[in-house]
This record gives sequence, C-alpha cells and structure tokens, in this order.
Amino acid sequence: MMDVLGYLLRGIAIGLLFGIPIGAVGTMTVQNTVNAGMSAGLLTGLGSSVADCVYAVIGAFGFTVISDWLLDYQKVILLLGGGFICYMAYRAWNLSDSVVKRKQQRGNLKLFAASFVIGITNPTAILTFLFAFTYFGIADIHTGIGAAALVAGVFVGTFLWWITLTFITNMLTKKAKLEQIHRLNRIFAGILLLFAVCIFMKAAGI
Repeated sequence: MMDVLGYLLRGIAIGLLFGIPIGAVGTMTVQNTVNAGMSAGLLTGLGSSVADCVYAVIGAFGFTVISDWLLDYQKVILLLGGGFICYMAYRAWNLSDSVVKRKQQRGNLKLFAASFVIGITNPTAILTFLFAFTYFGIADIHTGIGAAALVAGVFVGTFLWWITLTFITNMLTKKAKLEQIHRLNRIFAGILLLFAVCIFMKAAGI
C-alpha cells in the first residue's frame, strides 16, 4: 500500500512539473477561459491531461514498441501538430464577438478534442516522462498497480494545474468587455503561431 501511495504522490509531482510550463495548450486554456468561463478552460485542460496520461501509460507500462514507433515518426507527428496549432491560431484571430457570446453560453467538447490533439502530437513527451521517472527513482515499476497509480498521479497533478490556471484566469478576466476579449484573442493567436513556428523548427532539427 505504501508503494502504491508513493507512486501516486510521485506521479502527482511529475504531473505538476509537466503542467506548469505554459505551452500551446496553456495558451488555449487561458483563451477559452476568457471566452467562455472556467468550464471551457477545464475542458481544454482535461484534453491535455488525458493526452499526457496516454504517454505516461506507454512509459510506465514499458510499451517500447509503441514508443519506438512514435519516436521514429516524430517529425511527421510534430508537423501535423504544428499545422493544427496554426489552424487554432487562425480561428482565434478571426473569432467574432457573436461567437464569443455563444461560447459564453455553453461548453463545447471540441475544446477537449483540440487540446488532446495538440497534446498527443508531441511524441517526445515519452522521453520527458522516462527522464522524469528515472529522476524520481521509478524507472522500473514491477507491478501493474504501481504503474496505474503513477499514471493516475500524473493525471491528478496535471489537472490540478489546469484548475489553478483557469481559476486565476477567470478571476482576472471575468469582468472583461467584449472589445477587450477580442483584442486578447488576437494576442492569443499570435502566441499560438509562435509556438507553431517553434514546433516546425524542432521538426526540422533547428
């Protein structure tokens, strides 16, 4: 039981370390929280957490065939992810006030899907997870329960960060006017485009 708890706590620590850096998904989480409130931001963060868990499962359970295949085709996968981020930047730039009003009225599972796609098109996350597992002294997990506890911890840790980020964003921007939101969406679009450029450079080995 103590081993399982240890795996869970270390998974939470790894999840927090993974979640805190603000990347493309972090930008989208803030944007969707500004546009449609905390529920939209949490749906966005949830997609990223699930994608992280997929890679955590591959690393924790030692699915080397899958990890090797993903790393062999990482350039293609990264290019697909970068292209999708460009598309999300385009949508953010052209988001009209009427669309913002509709988004404020209801959540949308497309938010979950979009962040999941961006998260899952980063196959190098496997290497980061393997490094984190080694750093925390859990490179070799001998039980399925331990591996499952580690993955559950990763999910809890990443989602705790998304809860914190959406709460802070909502508190700071809940009184923002539509004109201000429109300008913020243009800024978010520019940030997403920069992340896409970085991904293209990474895929090109620059």
